[in-house]
Amino acid sequence: MSQEFNIEIISPDKSIYSAQVEEAVLPCFEGQITILKDHIPLITFLRPGLIELENKKKFYVEDGTVEFSNNNLLILSASAQSLKDIKNQNIESMIKDTEEKILKNKISDKQKYILNYKIETLRQLN
Repeated sequence: MSQEFNIEIISPDKSIYSAQVEEAVLPCFEGQITILKDHIPLITFLRPGLIELENKKKFYVEDGTVEFSNNNLLILSASAQSLKDIKNQNIESMIKDTEEKILKNKISDKQKYILNYKIETLRQLN
């Protein structure tokens, strides 16, 4: 019996990834969430981090929503990118821009929390 479920990662303008997988690890505000076949239905939000699939594919996301039901995982994110498409120069630039946002602007604690997760994730990639 197969232990796979459907996953689809989409942005507003295109489908980024669609496949059958056995496991997906998601960066959510509640913490890292692992989805396996027959997981309880779930709707939650993504924080900056990596989506990791059991087939070793990884995607960087800054935000988005997640819905899992009937063994279908749907991830909606305008910021999702495959790690293989992100270059080291871009990572350095993204870190610098994010650090400047934290230092220059008056931002809420929630925004600082999110931006710090973004920086932490980007540094892990670099």
